[in-house]
Amino acid sequence: MRKTGSWVKWGVLASSLVLSGCGTLNTLGKLEDGAGAEAKRMWDRWVEGDGDIAIATTWERKVKAGVSAAEVEQVLKQVATERNMKDVGTLSLSKELEARTGLKQKLLTVYSFCTPTTARRMVDFSPHMAAYLPCRISLVEKDDGLWLYTLNMDMMVKMGRKLPSPLKEEALAVRDTIWEMMERGSKGEF
Repeated sequence: MRKTGSWVKWGVLASSLVLSGCGTLNTLGKLEDGAGAEAKRMWDRWVEGDGDIAIATTWERKVKAGVSAAEVEQVLKQVATERNMKDVGTLSLSKELEARTGLKQKLLTVYSFCTPTTARRMVDFSPHMAAYLPCRISLVEKDDGLWLYTLNMDMMVKMGRKLPSPLKEEALAVRDTIWEMMERGSKGEF
């Protein structure tokens, strides 16, 4: 099965290159170094996820057994403070659903964070980036415990057009902060 998937993948890639011709080659020259490797990682996750684009474009971490939702939240907010990222809101969807239905819900909370100057510069660089603002981390209760999910920041920083300095360094700092939040939050590391 793996070999067939590989042939299909390369066939699709070759077809798209042939069909789009010079435009593709021109665009490839404008991309960040390593963009192809990141695209391959996303492609592999998309295939492994049976075509679920959300799997391909996100990071996830299982929260260590014994770490509570309150501890995860505290760590996320602590890392944000340490790294000078603004906490811009918490949306407790499970509590909202409980209030609407009167029924107990599995935990679903969305935490939003932002570095306003970087956000502004990123949107100035590409207005479509506004759709990704603010940075979000979701805490999701599943049958096997708590999980954290967020947008794959490597996709944002490594896979697109080359970012000018100092935007590139700022975007990498945001990426590193979100990564640290996921890592420490999943382990309850204060």
